[in-house]
Amino acid sequence: MSKPKAILVWFKNDLRLTDNETWFRALQDGEIVIPVFVFDLRQFKAHLLGFPKAGSFRTRFLIESVAALKKNLIEQGSDLVVRIGNPEVVIDELALRHQITSVYTAQEVTHEEVCMVDAAEKALRKRNVPLKQFWTSTLIHYDDISWRIQRLPDMFTQFRKEVEAESTVRALFPKPIVKDLPIIKDEGSIPTLLDLGLPTSIKDERSVIDYHGGEEEASRRLTEYIWKKDLLRHYKQTRNGLLGSHYSSKLSLALAHGCISPKSVYDEVKKYESERVKNDSTYWLIFELLWRDYFRFVAKKYGFRIFHESGILLWRSVTIETFEKWRRGETGVRFIDANMKELFHTGFMSNRGRQNVASYLSKDLGINWTWGAAWFESQLIDYDPSSNWLNWAYVAGVGNDPRDDRYFNIQSQVRKYDPLGAYSSLWT
Repeated sequence: MSKPKAILVWFKNDLRLTDNETWFRALQDGEIVIPVFVFDLRQFKAHLLGFPKAGSFRTRFLIESVAALKKNLIEQGSDLVVRIGNPEVVIDELALRHQITSVYTAQEVTHEEVCMVDAAEKALRKRNVPLKQFWTSTLIHYDDISWRIQRLPDMFTQFRKEVEAESTVRALFPKPIVKDLPIIKDEGSIPTLLDLGLPTSIKDERSVIDYHGGEEEASRRLTEYIWKKDLLRHYKQTRNGLLGSHYSSKLSLALAHGCISPKSVYDEVKKYESERVKNDSTYWLIFELLWRDYFRFVAKKYGFRIFHESGILLWRSVTIETFEKWRRGETGVRFIDANMKELFHTGFMSNRGRQNVASYLSKDLGINWTWGAAWFESQLIDYDPSSNWLNWAYVAGVGNDPRDDRYFNIQSQVRKYDPLGAYSSLWT
């Protein structure tokens, strides 16, 4: 008698049950399905520049998202196995202990994550346990783009035009009904920030982040932004704002952790267009999702090169003291310092702020742009490797569409976006 097909589902940055092909296929294919999440200890260790690779704000949101996933699975009659350690080692150990016949997980594109999955696959292969990967993180599926990845355009505009003309968005995967799945009794507990060696994060009263991690919270935010407050109608006009919680959708936090899929956001926008209004603002939110897709495909094309100082294209550097003043918001340039203090105290910064502080670090101060990208990686709740590193390379002039004259004049930016100094006064 053959043993039942037992599938281990390795959740990573896809912390949802709706529109998650990995989870959907596992329930179709497996007689036993065991969901697992591993807190990777390497993510919480100190960077060479002294701060943790993943700081308290981002980690807190991750903990909340894992807890919400566990709650959803319990409500569905399952549970979530939680471990702390090196994921490639833990997954192999769990596969052996529970006689797993296949491991299902989301496909990765950035260097560290790809290496981690490759290491797990190599260990599992020794016992003839296949690891199957699913593309779950973009609006347009990888198999539906027109180019072989090495021929991907290095200009976003060319990519966008061809995708809009030739590609379609696939249908959502429904949230499957879970029945009679085994519950693993040694599921483990979800760690605290202190367990991971990080200080407790305290919400600053000036913070614009008004929701937490998890699938339900992401759905609530989407509904509130699009339908209840009707803010999508004017998104293109407000998206460069600096003050308040509603000048942009703030969905990047949930997207970065996979609490919601870009296809779910797209479907809601299309529904809004058919029931309320279709305009430049509704298109612009989809346009931003395509930028997010593009950076993932670029990361897959160039691999580790996106983390190099020279980008995908030499760099001068100055003292660590100058970098520290930028990091802590002590440069003496009020608008820059305000944005950096918001990041330091809340884990968030507006898109307009990100472009300005990145330009100031790389162009005005002449500091290695990868230092700034590493600080954003540590602090941003919505950190996403592809978007973060490639946006930094773009502003520094060593990424896609490289231009030496991509420079933000701070005074003109202040006159345009903070003319009365309200934002700067709030944070400095």
